[in-house]
Amino acid sequence: MSFWDHLEEFRWTLIRIIIAVVSFSAVGFILIPRIFDSVILAARSSDFITYRLLEKAGEFIPFLPDFSAESFEVEILNISMTTQFMTYISTSMAFGLLCTIPYILYELWKFVSPALYENEAKGVKTAFGFGGLMFVMGCLMGYFVVFPLIFRFLITFELSESIENMISLDSYMSNFYTLILIMGLVFELPLVFWLLSNLGLVYRPFFRKYRRHAVVGALLAAALITPSGDPFSLFVVSVPIYMLWEISAFMVKKEPPEEEEDENLPALFE
Repeated sequence: MSFWDHLEEFRWTLIRIIIAVVSFSAVGFILIPRIFDSVILAARSSDFITYRLLEKAGEFIPFLPDFSAESFEVEILNISMTTQFMTYISTSMAFGLLCTIPYILYELWKFVSPALYENEAKGVKTAFGFGGLMFVMGCLMGYFVVFPLIFRFLITFELSESIENMISLDSYMSNFYTLILIMGLVFELPLVFWLLSNLGLVYRPFFRKYRRHAVVGALLAAALITPSGDPFSLFVVSVPIYMLWEISAFMVKKEPPEEEEDENLPALFE
């Protein structure tokens, strides 16, 4: 295929992706009003599944924060005339994009695969599949663990008894999207190291050498993500981050290739 043929094929790939995103966004436009309270705003109530599980765990683990059902209920306020409508649109589009991710990966794979050798195609196919799976797992981690813990800490933090927390819809949605997206990207760490290994930049001895540094780095990252600072939150967030490091160690090449000596060179010093 010529350059212009490739460009035309890429144009149709983008068109099919856009049609799929718009179609699923239309489905989201219908579903979002029915699931907004029970899914998007679920973390504002003590009925959220994560809080209930932690409340039960608190009966056996003494150092857990208080997750009792009576102590947490947050009202979300709207302070702008257009915020609810724009949130409706943006959430529908986010729903459409999330549901279309498998199809987007398939379209991208279909576009690049003809230009790859068989061994390259196998590696790229693995990267697409694994990367998509890890991104979804990271988003689920953000939704069920990271965002609820951070939201609950920040909403219950009290600088003064005379200050009442009033959370706007804009603020809630901004933090909701940001934290879930951050966790989705963090879970791409094994894929990044796999790519670096294929480029000859990282090998398994690197992970053995810096394992202790990785433990400290995971704790620091968890401390930045979860500002509460309690041992439980640090443990819950830092363990998955460190496990990503260990998974990455299994995905990279074991040893750098040894430089082969050129047998045709004369032995000058014999």
